[in-house]
Amino acid sequence: MSEAFDVIVIGAGPGGYVCALRAAQLGMKVGCVEKRATLGGTCLNIGCIPSKALLQSSENFHAASHDFAAHGVEIPEVKLDLARMMARKGEVVTANVKGVEFLFRKNKVTWLKGSARIVGAGRVLVGDTEYETKNIVIATGSESVPLPGVDVDERQIVTSTGGLELDQVPERLVVIGGGYIGLELGSVWRRLGSQVTVIEFLDRLVPTMDAEVARAFERVLGKQGIKFRLGTKVTGARPGNDGVTLTVEPAKGGPGEEITADVVLLAIGRRAITDGLGLAEAGVATDERGRVRTDGHYATNVPGIYAIGDVIDGPMLAHKAEEEGVAVAEIIAGQAGHVNYDAIPGVVYTWPEVASVGRTEEELKTAGVAYTVGKFPFTANARARAMGDTDGFVKILADKATDRVLGAHIIGPDAGTLIAELVTAMEFGASAEDIARTCHAHPSLNEAVKEAALAVEGRALHI
Repeated sequence: MSEAFDVIVIGAGPGGYVCALRAAQLGMKVGCVEKRATLGGTCLNIGCIPSKALLQSSENFHAASHDFAAHGVEIPEVKLDLARMMARKGEVVTANVKGVEFLFRKNKVTWLKGSARIVGAGRVLVGDTEYETKNIVIATGSESVPLPGVDVDERQIVTSTGGLELDQVPERLVVIGGGYIGLELGSVWRRLGSQVTVIEFLDRLVPTMDAEVARAFERVLGKQGIKFRLGTKVTGARPGNDGVTLTVEPAKGGPGEEITADVVLLAIGRRAITDGLGLAEAGVATDERGRVRTDGHYATNVPGIYAIGDVIDGPMLAHKAEEEGVAVAEIIAGQAGHVNYDAIPGVVYTWPEVASVGRTEEELKTAGVAYTVGKFPFTANARARAMGDTDGFVKILADKATDRVLGAHIIGPDAGTLIAELVTAMEFGASAEDIARTCHAHPSLNEAVKEAALAVEGRALHI
């Protein structure tokens, strides 16, 4: 038996590395297992961070090509240097992963390099070395869900990993899946010149978000040139010298057809990574989807073994995993760690952005909850007009009897930042009137939030 720890965290993604850092802050001796050559997991290396770098770069390219002239900024010829754009993405990733490595050194977290297998309660094997620990936290994250008949090669048929590494702009890109990942990467390549078609099995985009927002989102992306085939099923893909031929058919049945593309991006969802961990041998229970079963305190059925993030039930979001990482570290330390799952925001980082927190109208109707809606469009917001970004609106759902905010949904400029105010309001049980009576700076995009809160009682000032 080698070195002993108070906590060993398996996985150094957002949930795992944050858990390790918080446990170290609380005075525990912590080891964190990571098989990748760099820390940060999927998010920092091949997911959230590189995709946001490309989103920003492609937005800049599109603005220089199409929008700056309206502001009196003339650029005679805008050229795309894709190699430099990709290099910058790599630089952003490196800065972030090196930052996590620095934090490990600062907080005296030991990086255990290699793949982990749980031998039993209190025992973790990393490579050929077995470590003793009082507690184990599983934070191994998720991977792209495969689709039968569509074989990924990360060249012509890619997941988000390959979709972030293309060395040229595909003339025709087909995205399978109308969720966060597919729409973000589809937006990147559309701005850079691709003809983008999104194929979605359901009859709407972003199925977990408010339906009204989803419809507005589809219209906005459609104006940007993205085409949609909703209610459509992909049954197969044949790569060839001239691209990929997809066979598709209506989701509800009907005659099929073929669609050709230079590159196909498969983005139909993600699944928990638990293979090779030795969960069955250690007696750790999993559910029908392969996720680790936990109680309300992230504990598995085996004492001393916990799990967080994408490997357990709940939305697969980096910030949700981070909150759980903090909570489980505090629980292990004897504190009262807690996550409010009613106040976890979700953001699609297209432009305009889409952000959501709490309940949707559809969920409230299904639950039989009486509610009031307040909406305010960005066309009536002075700052949005000055920016030239007036697509979208803020929508607040409040309990009809108590006025407590039950959900909030934004499509518009910087929605991912604006939603934070509404997350805070919900965390502290605020009413729509509380938001409405809070002074908001003028002129700011945040005034649209205030106006939507005023609109809950029918007293918006600027519409």
